[in-house]
Amino acid sequence: MANNTSDGRAGWLGVLWAVYGVSRLIIALVLALFSGTATLMFGALLSRVPNPFALMADFHLLYVCIIVWNILSGIVALVAAAGLMGRTGSARKLAILAGFLALPVPFFGIMLGVYTLIVFLPSERPRA
Repeated sequence: MANNTSDGRAGWLGVLWAVYGVSRLIIALVLALFSGTATLMFGALLSRVPNPFALMADFHLLYVCIIVWNILSGIVALVAAAGLMGRTGSARKLAILAGFLALPVPFFGIMLGVYTLIVFLPSERPRA
């Protein structure tokens, strides 16, 4: 089952990775557009905290990391999708990288990442 991309799995995985990549880029755009609202909402929670400025700096760092993660994951997913649909030689490696980047994303990312890793990671077969 591993490394078997000659059947229709690679094409369908390419389509699913394209959908996932576009969704990650849309989420990154929405997060960037609503960063002011998120900052205001988080800042409202800090009214009784002894050092709110340190927590606000941590929030901004985490928020930027989440946006960068979404952009990186979306770009890698789109490149992997193009490779899988075009049946290029580097498609397997890109799909594995995209699978690992998708694992922290609940539901669709976990399902797509785990299935991709099962299909493309080499399996050890006992020798007869």
